[in-house]
Order: sequence, then structure tokens, then C-alpha cells
Amino acid sequence: MEFDIVIHGGQIATADFLFDGDIGIKDGRIAAVAEKLSGGDRRIDAGGRIVMPGGIEAHAHIAQESATGLMTADDYYSGSVSAAFGGNSSFIPFAAQHRGQSIDEVIETYDARGARSVIDYSYHLIVSDPSEEVLTDQLPRAFARGITSFKVFTTYDALVLPDAQMLDILTVARAHGAITMVHSENDGMVKWMNKQLAKGGHVAPRYHAISRPELAEEEAIHRMVQLAKLADAPLFIVHVSTAGGAEIVRREKALGAKLFAETCPQYMALTRDDLDRPGMEGAKYICSPPVRDAATQDALWHHVAMGTFESVSSDHAPYRSDETGKFANGAEVPYPRIANGMPGIAARLPWLFSEGVVKGRITLEQFVALSSTNAAKTFGVERKGRIAPGMDADIAIWNPEATRRLTLGDQHDNMDYSPFEGLELTGVPELVMTRGAVVVQDGALQAAEGQGRFIPRAPVDLRARPGVAVKERDPAQNFGVSFP
Repeated sequence: MEFDIVIHGGQIATADFLFDGDIGIKDGRIAAVAEKLSGGDRRIDAGGRIVMPGGIEAHAHIAQESATGLMTADDYYSGSVSAAFGGNSSFIPFAAQHRGQSIDEVIETYDARGARSVIDYSYHLIVSDPSEEVLTDQLPRAFARGITSFKVFTTYDALVLPDAQMLDILTVARAHGAITMVHSENDGMVKWMNKQLAKGGHVAPRYHAISRPELAEEEAIHRMVQLAKLADAPLFIVHVSTAGGAEIVRREKALGAKLFAETCPQYMALTRDDLDRPGMEGAKYICSPPVRDAATQDALWHHVAMGTFESVSSDHAPYRSDETGKFANGAEVPYPRIANGMPGIAARLPWLFSEGVVKGRITLEQFVALSSTNAAKTFGVERKGRIAPGMDADIAIWNPEATRRLTLGDQHDNMDYSPFEGLELTGVPELVMTRGAVVVQDGALQAAEGQGRFIPRAPVDLRARPGVAVKERDPAQNFGVSFP
């Protein structure tokens, strides 16, 4: 067999096992994997380094207006470049519907924005206005196009949906093989805490850390899981930030729920002390849910190692620390008026490798699963996330021994700060390719703007997730009633 590219002399890492071998690439696909492969119009010497699937970043806000109309700092060019420098060969940012918008309009807008990407991309929809037309016509058309996931919210005035609408959405998702993602915080608890803090004049950035209590996340996760069980629909809990929330996910999975979840680096790398910095410096660390404490970090690492989470995602929400971002409402405003979110798309995998694999918290195989393979399975990215014949040649070569000090400059985004600035990391992605085309090599961008392609995605993989029997849905126990 003739190959366009042969990657040789590497340690191939998959989510299941490690082995020394070569990869042959033809027409952008992996054509062969073997101990030794000859030939190749181009031969890339991996030099004993790790050769693994390129990362799939499945939670990022790119060229997206917030519910208040604030645009993120990264567009699909800068965001995809930053992702690639972090070892990712594809990503799935959000395409947000704001109230009054049609899903068709949202997709048209993001198709134009996404066309600038240097890596392959898809979208998760954000649904805030689930009208009858959206549920019965517009969402099914989006699913048919291969946009098979969407996100809903249990908080924020412009996004929150009542439980009955959640059930309608979950039912539509189930009928079309889509998966519903949810931001889980109890809106009433958050509003009550904000009100109490404001009465006492507690409005500095540090108070954001206690304004969204752990109980608010845990209650909303529990409630959403029960709604999904009643609808017999798959559910993905985004950015789990608490030990209690993670334990609910673990328990419900063990019972058979069609449940998936993620956590994020910030919840294992930062604490609420980071919000208690001089002046308004703490504003840089405001995100929702908020970062917690050291005990929570330990608990989340435990759940990462034990398989509670499908992925560790960045939740890249890049708002600059200036009037275009964090301080769009003014320089000295109360914490509820400071933009929520932190950057991290380029830091995600180097941080997870260094803190996870190098420090022995997770195995290399788990790193591959958490960074790529599980996201591919969960979100229907059929030709990515694996090293096997027929798959897209989305590959990252990592130097597991190289060290560096993380800086803003090596993030390659449009931000003016990184919350991970100064961290000493071991393990660096030296080469990243998408469909056999080198995007990043040895610290230099090799790709052209617009090189990425839209990825139509398949339905969620529900194997080994049988669901939970609900008596009221069973015609044998409910007087013969059939539910959608």
C-alpha cells in the first residue's frame, strides 16, 4: 500500500492500550496501523514520543454572544488556532439561540463564523426559546443535518426553562437520537444568595464564590437527572464543580441512567481564594459554577480517575479583563455584573497531562479517553477520537518529558490573561494534524484560515446505558398508556 504520510517510531496511545508502531495515512484517513510501515511520500519520525488521537474540545464558547449580548474575545480563527496549539484537532463550540430567534437563523449565523476555523468543527445548539415550531420542525432539521446535541439552562433569566419545557425538549431529543446538555444550578437559590449578599454590601469579586452554593448545583443535577429518567432520554451534565454533584452522577450511572458528564480544569486547579485577590483582579476568576476549595479538587480528581466523567473540557469562555469583556458594565461593578467565564482551550490538555498522567492520578489511556475518545463516542463524531484504519488522521504527537512554564503568549488566543499563567507543566504537544494536514508543528502554525470542515455527527452512543425503568411509562403497569 502506498501512503501519503507515515508516522513511525512512536508509542501509539489509545483509550484501551499502548503499543509501539507506525501509522500510514492516505487521503486524510488512517489507512494502516502496524509495527513497521515502509514508504510514504512524507515520513514523520515520532522519535519514541506519544502518538495519540488529536483532542476533541467539546465545550467552548467561540464567536458567541452571551445572553446579555456580550461577544467572546475569540472568533473561529483565533479560537481554533488556540485549540490546535493545545493539542486539539477538532472542537464543538456552542451556537446560541436567543429568545425570538429561529434555529435556522442560528445555524446560518454560525456556519458563516465557523468557516474561518483551522480545525474541523461542529456545534452544540443552545436552546432558550423552545416554541412549538422549534420542537417539531426546526430542531429535527438540525438533527438531520448532524447537529445532534444541544444545551439548556436551569438558571439565568434569559435562558432558564421550567421543568415542563425541559421534559418536552428531552422527549424531542430522545425521538431523534440527540443528547441534551444542561447547565445545572438552582436559579432560586442563586437569586436568594445574591439578594442576601447585596443587602450586606458584599459585592466584591470574592463573594461570587459563595453566591452560587454547592447545594444549588447538586439540587439541579438531581432534578435534571430525574426529568431525563422520566422522559427516558440521554442527558449530559456540563462542568460539574462539586463533590456532591459528581456523586449523584456516579450513583445514577451505576443504576443505569442514560447519563454523561464532564468536569473542567479550573475546578481542579483553582480555588475560591483566587477570587480574593487585590482590587478587581479576582474578577478574572469568575465563572459559573464557581471554583470551590481544595477538598473539592481532591474529590473531583477521584471521580476523574474512577470514570465518573466522560471528559475534562475547558469551558473556554474568553472575556478579556477590560471594557470589552469582564468590565463591559463598568470597572467597579458588583460581582453579578461582571462577565462570567475564563479562557483555557489551549491549557486543557497540557494541564491534564501534566497534573494527571505525570503525577500518576490517571493513566495515559485514561488521558486519551478523557481528551478525545469519549467525546467522539458521546457526541457522535464517528471518524475521530481513535487510532484505527478508516478513521480521520486527526493525530497529536506529544513529547511527554518536555517542560515549560505556561504563559499568555503560548495560548495563542485573543485574551489578555490566562488563569493558569505561570504553571509549570510537563508534556507538550509538538505536532497536531487534522485529516492528515499538519496544523501545528514545533510551536508554529502550519494551517490556513478556513482549512477546517464542518462535522456532521451521528446520534449519541447509548450502548451500556439501558436507562432506568419508570413504572408510569410501562404500558403493563400504567393501564396501557404509551408515551412518546
